Amino acid sequence: MSSIIRHVMVTGRVQGVGYRAWAGDQAILLGLQGWVRNRRDGSVEAIFSGPQDAVMQMIEMCHRGPPPARVDHVVVSDALPDMLKLRTRGETFSQLGTL
Repeated sequence: MSSIIRHVMVTGRVQGVGYRAWAGDQAILLGLQGWVRNRRDGSVEAIFSGPQDAVMQMIEMCHRGPPPARVDHVVVSDALPDMLKLRTRGETFSQLGTL
């Protein structure tokens, strides 16, 4: 099975509702690598890497988010392996600080 890496930007009411922690937990459950962080503009940004079916499942889940969230838009694009280097050393999936 082929691995893919996707960059995901999520907008809506996605900060202050546990979206970043939820995304990190879900990604770990799916066995994905990558990271998630809040952005100062109120969006959430993530990199998901792993088997194509698991990455696509995670992206689909991002359209809903945790119960308190309201997702308006999810923009997905291809990502390069270098983007994985932002992870915290020793972690397969990291929750990063706000950018």
